[in-house]
Amino acid sequence: MKKALVCGAGGFIGSHLVKRLKKEGYFVRGVDLKYPEFSKSEADEFIKGDLRNLSIVDVCVDGVDEVYQLAADMGGADYIFTGEHDSDVMHNSAMINLNIVDSMKRHGVKKVFYSSSACMYPEDHQLEVDVPALREDMAYPGNPDSEYGWEKLFSERLYLTYSKNHDFDVRIARFHNIFGPEGTYQGGREKAPAALCRKVIKSDGEIKVYGDGQQTRSFLYIDECIEGIRRLMESDCVEPLNLGSDEVISINDFAQMIIDISKKEVVIKNIDVPQLGVRGRNSDNTLIKEKLGWSPVQPLKVGIEKTYKWIKNQLV
Repeated sequence: MKKALVCGAGGFIGSHLVKRLKKEGYFVRGVDLKYPEFSKSEADEFIKGDLRNLSIVDVCVDGVDEVYQLAADMGGADYIFTGEHDSDVMHNSAMINLNIVDSMKRHGVKKVFYSSSACMYPEDHQLEVDVPALREDMAYPGNPDSEYGWEKLFSERLYLTYSKNHDFDVRIARFHNIFGPEGTYQGGREKAPAALCRKVIKSDGEIKVYGDGQQTRSFLYIDECIEGIRRLMESDCVEPLNLGSDEVISINDFAQMIIDISKKEVVIKNIDVPQLGVRGRNSDNTLIKEKLGWSPVQPLKVGIEKTYKWIKNQLV
């Protein structure tokens, strides 16, 4: 029986990954500052601990075969783009990753998955709503639009240097806006799909959408994210891959899709905010198809219908 460590097992993606690994017969050790918010963890062991503490990391890494590193200080636009949390985002996430590679080296654990983000791509390629989809080779020269993106870029290079110098078996996926049931939907750290669902559900006839609503994104449903992680880990691909949908949509059209699902009479009101993130972002899936013989195919509407229903059940 393989033993896996899932860092960030109390979070949205991490808790879903624990379930998948258990179904595949793994012994799973989870670690996080908190337990999953919406369901009991299925991990065989769950360590409630701070991965910024190297002694905690040593306990977690000892005896496992694979590490899945999803732990980070992060959140939605209200958390990442205000600038108020930049030092925490940089320090906390970097400290976690430095501790993990240090501990893996000393315990002789070689195989690791690192969850990077599309936020690491240069802002220069994302200034218009109809920008070309982001290819993996567009990553350099680096110029992310947030400190969160800079930390992701640094940590990608951290793991790749340990692959080069210490024979780590590294897999890296650049996530593009993962969403689905059991994700945070209120409190300031929620992402756009959950935030828009909550706004529509609670609306009395109007919802506020940041910016002019013409900014574009793609969104990936959680099940396909987990499938991609597992396929990548079982592959021999050692270069970072996009893990996202290539179905691009404007934020206003996305909000209208959710309104249509709700069957409510709701008007969109666009509002100015100081920081919106990039103007356009989409995933180019050419390389993942080449390397894994697979890419996400589920239509956005299918996933958002499931997510809307789940959030509505939480709020009633």
